[in-house]
Amino acid sequence: MKTRITELFRIQYPIVQAGMVWVSGWRLASAVSNAGALGLIGAGSMKPDLLREHIGKTRKATAQPFGVNIPLLRGDRDQLIDVVIEERVRIVFTSSGNQAEAIPRLKSSGATVVHVVASAHHAAKALKAGADAVVAEGFEAGGHNGIDETTTFTLVPLVVEAVPIPVIAAGGIACGSQMLAAMALGAEGVQMGTRFAATEESSAHARYKQAIVEAGEGETLLTLKKISPVRMAKNRFALEVSRAESAGASAEELKSLLASGRERLGIFEGDWEEGEFEMGQSSALVKKVLPAAEVVRQTMEEFQEAVRGINGH
Repeated sequence: MKTRITELFRIQYPIVQAGMVWVSGWRLASAVSNAGALGLIGAGSMKPDLLREHIGKTRKATAQPFGVNIPLLRGDRDQLIDVVIEERVRIVFTSSGNQAEAIPRLKSSGATVVHVVASAHHAAKALKAGADAVVAEGFEAGGHNGIDETTTFTLVPLVVEAVPIPVIAAGGIACGSQMLAAMALGAEGVQMGTRFAATEESSAHARYKQAIVEAGEGETLLTLKKISPVRMAKNRFALEVSRAESAGASAEELKSLLASGRERLGIFEGDWEEGEFEMGQSSALVKKVLPAAEVVRQTMEEFQEAVRGINGH
């Protein structure tokens, strides 16, 4: 299957595994890449030396293209960028921050750069900075989200209209029929996070994967809007934050609730009561923890089945 995304990354299928904190290490990234999609190492929970280690291990585990995701809000983002440049990583996804300096620097090193956006306005800014493609991520997505709460089905056509570069759809996507729907809106590929978080190769805790599989409709919420909107499972911690926000808690008070490394506590250590279990609305569609390669295979099979269904065959 060919789109501008498969040609840009030199991959077989237009599927990207999101670079997620405490989830996307070398095992997951290499497994996805070996299956014909694009695996990403999530640098958001790594120090520079650890990122370098994961890049090396990924290269030993796959000969296929892979990339690194760098959240630009990180205080050590420049050091993380140094690592990907020194290690000659050729695909870099950036997110959550000002791309004006980071993208040109990465481009000058020879990297293909993709920026994650939550609005057509930010897509245009990414294009101006030199991005080769953008990820249009709707507010159905797990983790950090756009402040405007624009849905994927609204965001994708807006971004496609705003920029001439390839658009990857993200947010609430976990199966092949959704992939077809996104492509009907003009996307040339999809990025899936929650579906890949619940795989055998994901570095997340088993309790976190179990929470994704067990989640039903309406069991995530978007909160922390005074700081940076985050979608997470409705566990004790999330409900405490939501109640505090509804009661008028200040940004400083909300930040104090996050001061104990809640992401690591939930995603990596599996503390269901006190941890932050970031996951998207697509968790309701995930029924089983599978090998990453099987997720890629099933997604493409579902995509082809959906195409046949539309064509009446």
